[in-house]
Amino acid sequence: MPSPYCKLDTNSPLIYLDNNATTRIAPEVFEAMVPYLTEHYGNPSSAYRFGKQVGEAVKTAREQVAALLNVQPRQIYFTSCGTESDNLAIMSALRVSGKKHAVLTEVEHSANMKLGEWLEDNGYGVTWLRVDGQGRINLDEVAASLREDTGVVSIMWANNETGTLFPVEKIAQMCAEKKILFHTDAVQTPGKIPLDLSESPIDFLSLSGHKLHAPKGVGVLYARRGTKLRPYVMGGGQENGKRGGTENVASIVGLGRAAELAAENLVDEQTRVRALRDKFESTLLETIPGTAVNGDAEHRLPNTSNLRFDGVEAEAILLALDQRGICASAGSACTTGSLEPSHVLTAMGLKPEQARSCVRFSLSHFNTEEEVDTVLEAIPAIIADLRAQSVQPTT
Repeated sequence: MPSPYCKLDTNSPLIYLDNNATTRIAPEVFEAMVPYLTEHYGNPSSAYRFGKQVGEAVKTAREQVAALLNVQPRQIYFTSCGTESDNLAIMSALRVSGKKHAVLTEVEHSANMKLGEWLEDNGYGVTWLRVDGQGRINLDEVAASLREDTGVVSIMWANNETGTLFPVEKIAQMCAEKKILFHTDAVQTPGKIPLDLSESPIDFLSLSGHKLHAPKGVGVLYARRGTKLRPYVMGGGQENGKRGGTENVASIVGLGRAAELAAENLVDEQTRVRALRDKFESTLLETIPGTAVNGDAEHRLPNTSNLRFDGVEAEAILLALDQRGICASAGSACTTGSLEPSHVLTAMGLKPEQARSCVRFSLSHFNTEEEVDTVLEAIPAIIADLRAQSVQPTT
């Protein structure tokens, strides 16, 4: 569900720092989509030329996404979203292997957390890997979790709340040596870190369009060559028989263009955006006592900052930011509105009251230094005011 903390009618200029929840559609992406929402509306599966022209656009988009990952186009399957891609990969791996055990982490996105819980309720065994105080997993514990009946291991590439990166290539190699299928939810990674699967042991990888400046309602599942994929959505045989349903052509075209832009903007994300994030964090740590960063300081996405402000509820911070036209979040957009503290932060060892004092700021290459400076001016005053309000008067 959308964040309730971002008002669209504010008189202040909008400053959007919630890009791990969703991103704006890039102008180049919108421009590429428009013809397929207007004059090129044919069904890409049709036999006549009008439809085949649309089919060629889907083919081009598949090539663009494949280029981002440095893989072959035939290894790319379009879906409706990252959640569907995650479900397709995990359920296919279990069906193909015929095994009844899966390995996930305690800090996965809700798409995988809920699926893991469903598996447990339906006769499967699930090992939930723990994380340390920086959100990292122990490779020895991963190795110990692999069993004869393990059908799939699914570990996210980058955590959506803290930005912590996981050593998925190493884990995929461990799985390959035991002939266990490996999947990674990589929706937070495009355009932020290099992605090259040409020689990778990763079997499945999920992407989502709205996380990389493409529209909502379109995703990708990559399947390594030779990896069997059983369809999850049955239909008319689209996506080489692996995912039924008429293709969402305009959004697929947009995703293809966004994949190109993600590759082009990688250097900017790794340098300028990272520098903005670091300036943002260091300034707040210096100016606001009782502030800490959640996540691995070194192995982290360059755009993500999850901060704990002791003694202040995140809800109050977000409402105060919203009044100034600043958008941030208390965690995953898919769990916004929940009264429960973040499962990611509690898995990292934070107490519930600490987890409820954390705010995630996530930048994109559209953000400017002027915007960051504006937010840096606002937050110290907000925290000071809220802490003053929380102090009980003495009698």
